[in-house]
Amino acid sequence: QVQLVESGGGLVQAGGSLRLSCAASGRTFSTYAMGWFRQAPGKEREFVAVIGCYGNSKYDTESVKGRFTISRDNAKNTVYLQMNSLNPEDTAVYYCAASARYCGSRVYTRDYEYWGQGTQVTVSS
Repeated sequence: QVQLVESGGGLVQAGGSLRLSCAASGRTFSTYAMGWFRQAPGKEREFVAVIGCYGNSKYDTESVKGRFTISRDNAKNTVYLQMNSLNPEDTAVYYCAASARYCGSRVYTRDYEYWGQGTQVTVSS
């Protein structure tokens, strides 16, 4: 069983930055693909970014547009999401997810077995 704990969310003004962290339990973190998803009120959970076992990353380019960067530190069992140039449309609960089945970049929620509790990001205009 893998437990994921997100942190780093909060309230920020438009144009500001936040860095989300997700700490994972377990000894095989380096073999998991790690993803970030978000869910705004009244909307479905959507893919934001993923980093595979070998450090390959993928982003939802339409919404992220080079503003977000995902990274991982296997020594600390932690994945990060650096978010810059935030705008009100980025307001959502952000979830960290782990896939033990896949090592590559996965963009669908069904590909992830483990989820964190979520952290709220609110961007004011």
